[in-house]
Amino acid sequence: MLFVKIVHILVCVGLILIVLLQTGKGAEMGASLGGGSSQALFGPSGGATFLSKATTAIAIIFMVTSLFLAYHSGSKPSTSVITDTPAATQSAPAETPAQ
Repeated sequence: MLFVKIVHILVCVGLILIVLLQTGKGAEMGASLGGGSSQALFGPSGGATFLSKATTAIAIIFMVTSLFLAYHSGSKPSTSVITDTPAATQSAPAETPAQ
């Protein structure tokens, strides 16, 4: 379980970094205004780059680890510190002598 948590955290950081490294779809303004590259076979962005394939792979790993952690968080035995401690006995308060 600890291994999955560590992998999940590393995948989260990796996914953030890969998404931030990619260029946005609005980076090529000429293609959206009718430039010649917009008629290409794969569209204006071209084929799938390494970053887009890595994003897909890491996103799949992220989803699998998320589902695994969610499933295992719901199947824990219901124990609590509060229910495991014995009840405290209450004694009557001591009476103070009347003056």
